[in-house]
Amino acid sequence: MEHGLIQIWESTGLANFTWGQLLMSCIGILLIYLAIAKEFEPLLLIPIGFGGLLANIPVAEISGPEGLLGMLYHSGIDTGLFPLLIFMGVGALTDFGALIAMPSLLALGAAAQFGIFATLLGALAMNFIPGLEFSLADASAIAIIGGADGPTAIFLASKLAPDLLGAIAVAAYSYMALVPIIQPPIMRLLTTEEERKVPMGQLRHVSKKERIVFPLLLLALVATFLPASAPLIGMLAFGNLLRECGVVDRLSYAAQNELINMVTIFLGLAVGSKLSADKFLNPETLGILVLGLLAFSIGTAAGLLMGKVMYRLTGGKVNPLIGAAGVSAVPMAARVANKIGQEADPHNFLLMHAMGPNVAGVIGSAVAAGVLLAIVG
Repeated sequence: MEHGLIQIWESTGLANFTWGQLLMSCIGILLIYLAIAKEFEPLLLIPIGFGGLLANIPVAEISGPEGLLGMLYHSGIDTGLFPLLIFMGVGALTDFGALIAMPSLLALGAAAQFGIFATLLGALAMNFIPGLEFSLADASAIAIIGGADGPTAIFLASKLAPDLLGAIAVAAYSYMALVPIIQPPIMRLLTTEEERKVPMGQLRHVSKKERIVFPLLLLALVATFLPASAPLIGMLAFGNLLRECGVVDRLSYAAQNELINMVTIFLGLAVGSKLSADKFLNPETLGILVLGLLAFSIGTAAGLLMGKVMYRLTGGKVNPLIGAAGVSAVPMAARVANKIGQEADPHNFLLMHAMGPNVAGVIGSAVAAGVLLAIVG
């Protein structure tokens, strides 16, 4: 009888809870709170936070190889399937019209990716701090946070640093949610009042033929020069072709709605499985959070500086603020650029122009991931 009672007690969660699991459960609850109360990336942070709660239930082994979250992780993250399907949905949701109308905006999206490569060096430099140790693969996975593109960060981390995936995903989506807080001080610091007031003219009309050719041309260029980026760019291009061709509205609608919504749920839960105490509670996690903020800030600054260069080259026809939208937090970064522009001049509407570098940033972060994968992977 006594032996049976002991066995029952030892099989309870209360008897097996560790302080680490308790702390990680609190972090999961915090993510859910921020998503609901503050609306910080709720579509991802709610599944990630709840996945973290499930992963830290003792004895249940939900995140183990045979558990629900473990199987989701293996089938969707290990294989890279979930991020790629998300990219298909993003392609179906994205209007590349502003970029097609003004291709020079691609330079702003490219410049904003400088934060990725600067942070790569920063992560390697952190190895001089006692207790921190990042390999080149780890540093590459951390650096991609600077692209402000959650699916790309998850895709690259799953290939190069799966043990750091939880921290990288949480950092990426947290900083994406904090775009309206992180970017404005940098934008005000690096631009003058006169520059922020610069109006931008009406974008030209983009024909249907141009919209259809664009994703095909994009895929051809990537396949020719950087095949490592082909999975991400290929799914982005395919989703966009569904949107623009005009003959498969049902498929386009499914990619924009049912598909991306279902995959987002599974992706979040699978990423949450990596928020277990043994994988998250270490000095590297703090380093990742610091480096992620650094990457995001450098990317924003680099885009703004390129915007100032274009302002000079065009004789004051480009508002430098749209350079900050070069990070691929779509459409938040573009909205922030528009908001800061309207603070300087209430009649200045930069949203459509800012969407150009914003969607260019989506392409740029995927290309940067391909470069890192080709070099390190």
